[in-house]
Amino acid sequence: MAKDLKPGDKVEWESSGGHSTGEVVAKVTGTAKVKGHTAKASPDHPQYKVKAESGGEAIHKPEALKKA
Repeated sequence: MAKDLKPGDKVEWESSGGHSTGEVVAKVTGTAKVKGHTAKASPDHPQYKVKAESGGEAIHKPEALKKA
């Protein structure tokens, strides 16, 4: 599990398409939407917007991300 991530950090995660790598774009502490998915984060339970090397964007909970 990755904690205290910040924009620019390189991360990896498992997705429906397999293993992905990319970087953190932003820390999300409220409601945010990416590709039809609505993330309901909060300051106490933040999530992270990431951009994959393939160009796709997603929002993940910190336990789904691992620093690369």
